[in-house]
Amino acid sequence: MKKILNIILVVGCLFSLASCDFLDVEDEFSDTMSYDSIFASKRNIERYIWGTAALFPDEGNLLMHSHTPGPLASDEAFTTFSTEQARGIAFTLGEVTPDNLYGLGNWGSMYKVIRKANLIFSRMDEAKDLTTVDKFTLLGYTHFLRAYAYYNLLMDFGPLIIVGDEVLLSNESPNYYNTYRSTYDESVDYVCEEFEKAARYLPLNVPVSQFGRPTKGAAYALIARLRLQHASPLFNGGVAARSFYGSWVRKVDGVHYISQEYNEERWALAAATARRVMDLGNGMYELHTVKKGNDTPSFPDNISTRDFPNGIGGIDPFKSYSDMFTGESVSQTNPEFIWGRMSGGLRDITRHSFNVDILGGWNGMCVTQKVIDKYRMIDGKTINNSSAEYPYNEEGMTDTGRKQFSGYILNNGISNMYANREMRFYASVGFSRRFWTASSTSESSRKNITVTYDKDGNSGRYSSQNIKADYPSTGYVITKFIHEADAWKGDGSTRVNKGFPIIRYAEILLSYVEALNNLTSSYTIELDENTQYTVSRDMDEMAKAFNQVRYRAGLPGLSSEELSNTTKMQQLIEDERMIEFLFENRRYYDVRRWGIYEDTENVPIQGMDIEAGEPDFYNRVIVNHSRVRNRIVNKRMVFLPIPKSEVRKIKDCDQNFGWPN
Repeated sequence: MKKILNIILVVGCLFSLASCDFLDVEDEFSDTMSYDSIFASKRNIERYIWGTAALFPDEGNLLMHSHTPGPLASDEAFTTFSTEQARGIAFTLGEVTPDNLYGLGNWGSMYKVIRKANLIFSRMDEAKDLTTVDKFTLLGYTHFLRAYAYYNLLMDFGPLIIVGDEVLLSNESPNYYNTYRSTYDESVDYVCEEFEKAARYLPLNVPVSQFGRPTKGAAYALIARLRLQHASPLFNGGVAARSFYGSWVRKVDGVHYISQEYNEERWALAAATARRVMDLGNGMYELHTVKKGNDTPSFPDNISTRDFPNGIGGIDPFKSYSDMFTGESVSQTNPEFIWGRMSGGLRDITRHSFNVDILGGWNGMCVTQKVIDKYRMIDGKTINNSSAEYPYNEEGMTDTGRKQFSGYILNNGISNMYANREMRFYASVGFSRRFWTASSTSESSRKNITVTYDKDGNSGRYSSQNIKADYPSTGYVITKFIHEADAWKGDGSTRVNKGFPIIRYAEILLSYVEALNNLTSSYTIELDENTQYTVSRDMDEMAKAFNQVRYRAGLPGLSSEELSNTTKMQQLIEDERMIEFLFENRRYYDVRRWGIYEDTENVPIQGMDIEAGEPDFYNRVIVNHSRVRNRIVNKRMVFLPIPKSEVRKIKDCDQNFGWPN
């Protein structure tokens, strides 16, 4: 970047720049003299750092009053709840504008974190009781805070206004504070370098009591995520980059914000950074598994029974996946959670999936039919290519009796389309005639309930007390984060605390496979003076990483035919990520980086026919709601708009592509 102004802690801006978020220095402290106390001791600096960290949103609060467009702005979720609450829906309907972002993206609060981090850097040495070790620790955490703030801005708003370390004078002319945005390439490199700096000082582990604090692995994993995104079609030249951003240039010098030239080496860098996480601490991260028990079901013969991770031997696939999200497994010690946090928001939004009248919920956080159709059969076949032994059938109901496996009860008399499905389906989706335990309540009438979503059902649109938007418009709700004990109504009803994985090891494995799949040559990547990787499209490496995710779900691994076909592998990766990371805020970003956002979002939202009773309920239909008809699909919606007040106050700052200034 030819012109980077380092901006921080401008105590008084001119009136024309007042309340400009990336310059504004409004703080929690009543006067600047209090800073002298803050930086007088190690203890106060630490308190200030963690107070700054509190400005980050609860990453698990993805659906209601959320900080991110998230699942509700993708093809995996839908709801009829108010757009003031379901802000992702507001985004898809075009209600989010530069004048009103509905609280999405947290532009202002992220720049506040950056300001505070820079203040720490500039005044840390004032604390006389800081040892060298103390200083390195604080440097690690502060670099991480600054990097993570920029990361959030980059993911939601794209190319950054990069703020440096210097403290500028106050009460200068507007030109003194004027700046412009870096390119996307420069932004990614800057954020990754900040995470690299943080990783030099961060610990490998933190005590259980400090769960949520970042580690070296968290920094490395976020680098791997960014490097994969940077290598992906939308940001790496080629057709997608030219189609979306061929005309988006910086007004001060005409430079493209998004590179128009393809660079395969970015995929090699993405592979190397993912591999570094896989090798960290001699394999300190691994997929979460639960040991096989007496109620673990049997699996088809085409699935390897070798010990996990080389097969499904010794594990319970349902519990291994489900227990991570319900709160049954201890999040603080989960080896798959590279970085996570306990999330009150996640615990609370589970209520939006519970039946209204009996279970005390709001009954409208829906999964789309597109997702349902992506879940495989138990033998790994797709619904369009099912086997005679485990067939997919949209006609009729099961008559094989109630089944119980891995603590899960599968009712008799469910639609045949929900029979013989893979374990992640049962762990994640609430379908009509699903059995709800809600065992924490002592009221027998409010637990062990079979929920039905058809016109005449106890939880459909026309059930007695359902009003306004409290109904499952697709005929499905998300149950991924619901523990069997969770209940919202009745004596003793309570909810198990939930941990949310900000980034987990399964993502690193699939990212590694995707990066390798896109290589046509061998590359040697030096990440630092002690870490070097040579990477190529090694099918054995791809199978080893991908199959772990499949085996954990109880599915067969990849075939040699699949592995040898680059295009087929990309589709398998896309499908696997859609299912594995359902409602974890990956799909929204994935379809954008792949350059397929318009294709995926232009498909109308489908579900079951909630206006009909059984059996006609089980016919797939386009959801009959104005929100489906009025969804907006536009290239500008790859990024959120920068607040109009910001763009107008910073002369050389361009608005995001397609959004009005």
